Amino acid sequence: MKVLADAATDKVLGVHIIGPQAGEMIHEAAITMSFGGASEDIARTCHAHPTRSEAVRQAAMDVEGWMMQA
Repeated sequence: MKVLADAATDKVLGVHIIGPQAGEMIHEAAITMSFGGASEDIARTCHAHPTRSEAVRQAAMDVEGWMMQA
């Protein structure tokens, strides 16, 4: 999981997801990109634990360098 965001605006430009259920996680990035959202929008959204979708949040948090889990 990797989130690509503009360095100046934090706008999500793209996402890479490889692994099981990747197709079930891409929707979150697609929605964020459709309204011009930032990686912080994903990072500050509640994600269920423990789930694979937490990887989306952690990758978004890592854009700004505040990922909690690797």
